[in-house]
Amino acid sequence: MKMNHLLFVVFLCSIGASAQSSKSFLLNLYGGYTFSDRVDFDNSYATVEGGFEYGLGLEYFFIENSSIELKYNRLDTKLPLYGPTGTQINAGDDKGAINYVLVDYTHYFETGSQKVLPYLGAGAGIAILETPQSGSGTYFAWGIKAGVKIKTNSPLSINLNAYLQSMSAAVGNDYYWTYYGLVGVSDYVSTYQFGLGAVLSYDFSK
Repeated sequence: MKMNHLLFVVFLCSIGASAQSSKSFLLNLYGGYTFSDRVDFDNSYATVEGGFEYGLGLEYFFIENSSIELKYNRLDTKLPLYGPTGTQINAGDDKGAINYVLVDYTHYFETGSQKVLPYLGAGAGIAILETPQSGSGTYFAWGIKAGVKIKTNSPLSINLNAYLQSMSAAVGNDYYWTYYGLVGVSDYVSTYQFGLGAVLSYDFSK
């Protein structure tokens, strides 16, 4: 009976050690090109021009093929604003930036090769928009991604991915007459920017 108890304890310890070994922290360095998007207002429109997006993240694998990540990415861009006639209103003063702070969930799919892992992910957080005219503002943001992770025999790996990220902001109010009188409704606009990038990862558990 004591031998059975001992074997049971050893079994539990081996499970715990196995689970512990599957947990790891990765430092991710991001780089990619984000394409432009047009945002329409009531009588004007703006463009978030494409550019190089870069950043870093800390990824934690809580089980072998699933992770959560806190990441920060920055897109330095131009934000030209056009009036009803199509004339740029902020010519010469349209430089800006979007800073994304997101928490991502990512799942990696097993294949025949342990070195190549396709993955899907999604996240949400905030976007900090920097503009010369109004300083900075904080807005809701989200993103989705798909790609493939290529492992090496070292702690380094590389991810090739495509992503879509969005930022939403209130830009004013519309008013409607209803049975109860005049009602104001906030207007929201959103950016939808597609991008292609790569991520260099370092695994601290190796």
